[in-house]
Amino acid sequence: MLSFAYPWIVLLLPLPLAVWFGLPAHAEQRPGLRVPFFDRLARLSGQEPVSGGVVARRGAVRLIVAGLCWLLALAALARPQWLEPPLHRDLPTRDLLVLVDLSGSMDTADFVDASGKTVDRLTAVKQVLDDFLSRRKGDRVGVVVFGDAPFALVPFTTDLDLCRAMLRDTAVGMAGPRTAFGDAIGLGIGLFNRSTIKTKTIIALTDGNDTTSKVPPAEAARVAKDKGIVIHTVAVGDPRAAGEDKLDEAALRDVASATGGSFFRALDRVQLADIYRQLDQIETRRIDTVGFRPRRDIYWVPLGAGLLLALIAQAALLLRRRRSFSPSPVQPVAGVMP
Repeated sequence: MLSFAYPWIVLLLPLPLAVWFGLPAHAEQRPGLRVPFFDRLARLSGQEPVSGGVVARRGAVRLIVAGLCWLLALAALARPQWLEPPLHRDLPTRDLLVLVDLSGSMDTADFVDASGKTVDRLTAVKQVLDDFLSRRKGDRVGVVVFGDAPFALVPFTTDLDLCRAMLRDTAVGMAGPRTAFGDAIGLGIGLFNRSTIKTKTIIALTDGNDTTSKVPPAEAARVAKDKGIVIHTVAVGDPRAAGEDKLDEAALRDVASATGGSFFRALDRVQLADIYRQLDQIETRRIDTVGFRPRRDIYWVPLGAGLLLALIAQAALLLRRRRSFSPSPVQPVAGVMP
């Protein structure tokens, strides 16, 4: 589709007519004929020279060419642009942070994968999370792993393939053997500080109680609520375990309740997959789409056409003059030799 960036240039269209009728004609004085002994020649011819003038007239073809060149020049000045087909871009409407526990107890093999093979808890979590993240179109996703201390594995990004690849490379114990759940929430809150998106969600997954955090999970949850962050907690541990591996369900419930989130318990892979299906329903996605049409400048088309037209007209004029002034061939005259 053709458009013009400066359509007001069309107001200059009658400018040549205003110059033609509003300004005086160009006048120039010069001798019409230069010959030696002009006065003597005039007496011998019996004619008396007088002053006069000649009004030069442009031909119709030259006027048409000049008019077309003016139109093409105005078209170039108006900056014609060709509108390309519209492009659409989806903008993220939510920041989603996933907290993954990598403590030593995640190495416990009490889950069964899709093929029926017994796997450890982290392997089952990564399999289900991979499928969950593959459907997060419209979100910015970040990943934090924690053990003795939390670490930002992936900052917020719309590159879901990167998140899934980095998550697949995690291993039990790479962040330490213990569980710093409260500190992980605190790190997540810090990652949200630069976020300009209103909807902020944390999905925290752990299988043990907090044993080494400097900030208690309940206190971190209150800060998260003040920041407008919703935390969903997922417990994958054995509630019958004791010691450091004991699952503190009460703490996880309090964290979720304090921020308006939900608490889930997953005892096997089927329940874990069902939890993420429920999160899909709870965390409904709204995608903002921005559309724009690229513009390509094509001012060079009328500009080049005007230049080409002027060159052709000038070449035709020069050729016509050359033919007019070329001498006629001398015709031989038959005669009788004396």
